[in-house]
Amino acid sequence: MMDKQAPAIYIQLKNRVTVPKGRGVMLRDVAYLIAGPEWREPLDSILLHQPEQSDGNLILIDLLSIIPRIHELVPGADIQPIGEGRTIVQIEGPLEARKPSITLFVLVWLLLFFGSALTIMNFHADVSMQEVHVRIVEMLTGRRDEHPYVFQVAYSLGIGFGMVVFFNHLFKKKWNEEPTPLEVEMFLYQKNIDHYVVHEEYSKLEHRQSTQGKKGGVP
Repeated sequence: MMDKQAPAIYIQLKNRVTVPKGRGVMLRDVAYLIAGPEWREPLDSILLHQPEQSDGNLILIDLLSIIPRIHELVPGADIQPIGEGRTIVQIEGPLEARKPSITLFVLVWLLLFFGSALTIMNFHADVSMQEVHVRIVEMLTGRRDEHPYVFQVAYSLGIGFGMVVFFNHLFKKKWNEEPTPLEVEMFLYQKNIDHYVVHEEYSKLEHRQSTQGKKGGVP
């Protein structure tokens, strides 16, 4: 039976963390803790994993591997997990200061500019936008103009303004605190990557356990 005086420890694992290469993964790196003040520093200093070269740059830390480490330090502790039961640790090497490449920036800018322009022009050709513009100008002015340049210039400026409003971003300025569509897509992309990493790491763990079981089994 658990001791009634056993300390209660609330633990919430972070979703994804980054640890410098060459340093061990500590409990403070991967989790938020609520515990008695006398236990905070010893708990934060628990070494969970010492990354090796074979681990790669992504490591999965599971709550089931953390609980025994806490019990070694605080026997009989009442551990109350909150939220997700795993966290992804990314091992990151020292960042090297690199000067931005002007040539690469110009090439990417040209690629995006002409790619976007061709996409818009192809779309307009598919829906006969030229004829639509001519018809709209004819309805507004009462005369037919095969080249309504004024209307087309205003329409082009409106596309640019609409894109700025839609993406809620102009250079480093945002109109409000809402996430942009690109930020939402990047968030979903990162979330899918995390799910894939978790699935792959669990698959590798099951494979290692199965291999060890076969080696230790009686032939």
